[in-house]
Amino acid sequence: MKVLIVLTSHDELGDTGLKTGFWLEELAAPYYRFKEAGAQIVLASPKGGQPPLDPKSNEPGFQTDDTRRFEADAEATKALANTVRLDAVSAGDFDAVFYSGGHGPLWDLAEDTDSARLIESTLRSGKPVGLVCHAPGVLRHTVNEDGTPLVRGKNVTGFANTEEEAVQLTDIVPFLVEDELTKLGGIYSKTDDWQPYVLKDGLLITGQNPASSAPAADALIELVTKGGV
Repeated sequence: MKVLIVLTSHDELGDTGLKTGFWLEELAAPYYRFKEAGAQIVLASPKGGQPPLDPKSNEPGFQTDDTRRFEADAEATKALANTVRLDAVSAGDFDAVFYSGGHGPLWDLAEDTDSARLIESTLRSGKPVGLVCHAPGVLRHTVNEDGTPLVRGKNVTGFANTEEEAVQLTDIVPFLVEDELTKLGGIYSKTDDWQPYVLKDGLLITGQNPASSAPAADALIELVTKGGV
């Protein structure tokens, strides 16, 4: 099993002067789920190289056993420092694709044509795609073969409006994930703020928040395994 994990290259939190990037737990937890399932993992980002870490995600209150393990893991940190460029990867080379969140993807991956093509190609070839927290917002420009929004009529979740309000970034982000998925015709649902919640609709897996990272990865592994990949 070969899994591609996609991360943001964007590090500016709007015009606040603050930094953003990917959320560490949303990389670390899936990374070890995939490793323990025997997967070969490749990390990618739009610009390649070292993607920006949201500094808040590495504060003591947000650290987990997985994040501490990742930061102490020389193989993992080397892979993170050398992500491949997203425009150099092909859906055909992987059995599944997983998008880690953080606020960064709302600025770059959500508007990235290579990202949209990767998601569309992966799903059309019968392989699963998982996206967690803010990453479901990356689906905003993805379409079905008939040109309709990819999420239309699909059960989806992602970072809730109430969660965005709680972190006081509602007026900073370029769009709200919940609102965008709903506008596109997705059947959006959520659970209580910060609690794990994962939806699977066909080959599309979405998770609501950081706590959903590991179960979203588990759902992806289950789909690949069931598919006999």
